[in-house]
Amino acid sequence: MDLFEYQARDMFEAHGVPVLAGIVAETVDQARAAAETIGASSGGVVVVKAQVKVGGRGKAGGVKVARSVDDAGDAARGILGMDIKGHTVHKVMIAAGADIAEEYYFSVLLDRANRSYLAMASKEGGVEIEVLAVERPEALARVPVDPIVGIDAAKAREIVDAANFDNEVKDEIADVIQKLWTVYRDEDATLVEVNPLVRTTAGRIVALDGKVSLDENAGFRHPDHEPLEDKASTDPLEAAAKAKNLNYVRLDGSVGIIGNGAGLVMSTLDVVAYAGEEFGGPGDHPKPANFLDIGGGASAEVMINGLHIILGDKNVKSVLVNVFGGITSCDEVANGIVGALKVLGDEATKPLVVRLDGNKVTEGRRILAEAAHPLVTVEETMDGAARKAAELASAASKN
Repeated sequence: MDLFEYQARDMFEAHGVPVLAGIVAETVDQARAAAETIGASSGGVVVVKAQVKVGGRGKAGGVKVARSVDDAGDAARGILGMDIKGHTVHKVMIAAGADIAEEYYFSVLLDRANRSYLAMASKEGGVEIEVLAVERPEALARVPVDPIVGIDAAKAREIVDAANFDNEVKDEIADVIQKLWTVYRDEDATLVEVNPLVRTTAGRIVALDGKVSLDENAGFRHPDHEPLEDKASTDPLEAAAKAKNLNYVRLDGSVGIIGNGAGLVMSTLDVVAYAGEEFGGPGDHPKPANFLDIGGGASAEVMINGLHIILGDKNVKSVLVNVFGGITSCDEVANGIVGALKVLGDEATKPLVVRLDGNKVTEGRRILAEAAHPLVTVEETMDGAARKAAELASAASKN
């Protein structure tokens, strides 16, 4: 789960990371009131910042410096409702102004390739770090972090030395880096990024802009994270699937996908996308409508929940159930499908193509054949099932 900047700021403050005052506002009046409150201690200067989970806000006009309450209100009026890379701005943060002497960069993230953590730091913050990493990789220090040890005083010192920070700021930056590590560790994050981390003209090191991604798999340890979820912009089908503990991601195609195991589902998406090219021109052929991994369970209840979610997508014209029987055998899957269709009744109106293989596949196919449900077509191969599902979706789209 990605956090808004204001949520990251609040989390930083809770862990002792130095930040500037900030108040979130959803209306112009709230923005004016926030500017009046914060400006009282920052010489009247505030920054009005669009709260969207995407970079490039400044270039898009989503960050404005205001030198009075009226300026802050005008800035909020222009930013609220703005579209930034497909994200509508519903909130702004009014932050205290700062006299910046230097801008730096720091992040700690999950390094999946090396099964470790990685700290990155640079004396050149406030820029597109991806561009810096490609064009001048020597300017971005990369320091592996042992997950067991983390970032202690010695590791923090190694990071600031590797980034070649000036001696007069090394100690304070190292202290802030250790606090940011505490955020990463204690909040079960996969990314904590500060760009820019600044030194003010008064010599203070401050996290001016923060980005935090939390590991939702650790959500059971953090009931306090639930209010951080942006439910207003969450896809309702994805929210419903999450409530049922289903691994579901909505896509923009017309073939609903159910499979067991992330690898199999990903392969199914590719096969369906390829098969769909036979039934339509560029850009308008059948494509996958979702990613749905039912994992190791394919009971009637799981199938009911999965089909209910997929059939709730008005763009879905056909459904492909692709299951390899292992721990969950194919006869259990087949019974789950039959049971789900009985419970769904009139809600099930779209054709289902079922491909079963693996443990007890013969029994599974027999159960589906005996049920003889008019919506169900059984295919023996994944390629054949993908082609049939794409064909059915194409035909339904033309009707």
